[in-house]
Amino acid sequence: MTALLSVTGLVKRFGGLIATNGLNLDVRSGELHALIGPNGAGKTTIMSQLTGELRPDAGKIAFDGRDITHWPIPRRALGGMARSYQITQLLKDFSVLENVMLMVQARQGHSFRCWRPALCERALVQPAMQALESVGLAQRAQDDVMALAHGEHRQLELAMALAMSPRLLLLDEPLAGMSQAESSTMVTLLGQLKRRYTILLVEHDMQAVFALADQVSVLVYGKAIATGTPAHVQRNPEVRRAYLGDDEPLRSAA
Repeated sequence: MTALLSVTGLVKRFGGLIATNGLNLDVRSGELHALIGPNGAGKTTIMSQLTGELRPDAGKIAFDGRDITHWPIPRRALGGMARSYQITQLLKDFSVLENVMLMVQARQGHSFRCWRPALCERALVQPAMQALESVGLAQRAQDDVMALAHGEHRQLELAMALAMSPRLLLLDEPLAGMSQAESSTMVTLLGQLKRRYTILLVEHDMQAVFALADQVSVLVYGKAIATGTPAHVQRNPEVRRAYLGDDEPLRSAA
């Protein structure tokens, strides 16, 4: 498999703090690649650079063979990158379906017809419903967003990302704040989305990471200290020291 996303020598500084320290990272087409690391390792900072929310101070970001280092956020999104956030980004005064329809409309780039209800626009409703079906929320389409549980908010944000027809999903802690049952539902969903989408996953739940990931990169102080299969990373002494301060095995537990 070739690299869909390739990061070379990425650097991001905040004053005297080096948040991203010469990062090299390849995410191959069709794989789920997990990016893990202790708190403060710089994972979210990297995700923000990939989507254009932060501009790197040095290095290169290539997507599908094109240098996108200086592309603005909308161009990256329309080019096939979609992100979910640690804190859900939803329009709380809209219905579940309307939230997803807005993403479809952004991707298609057309305006609503004057004097015609948006819910009558088949070109918007049909792909939005398909995205909701993909995450198991089709039956909640007409509900208000605030009627959903926390785990369903996460599923809805994922549906909104899917509505952009992405080639690469950037998922920033999709299991954050979930109950055990909600986490189980999300892990099952992500497992179903594997191979259909290339996924870069930032997650603290090691049980989920080791169950889902094809490749794992371990970030410490903004630098990848190890990359490999989950089994390879679990056996790596440097990774165990970074997490546990000793050479005890890194276990696949939350």
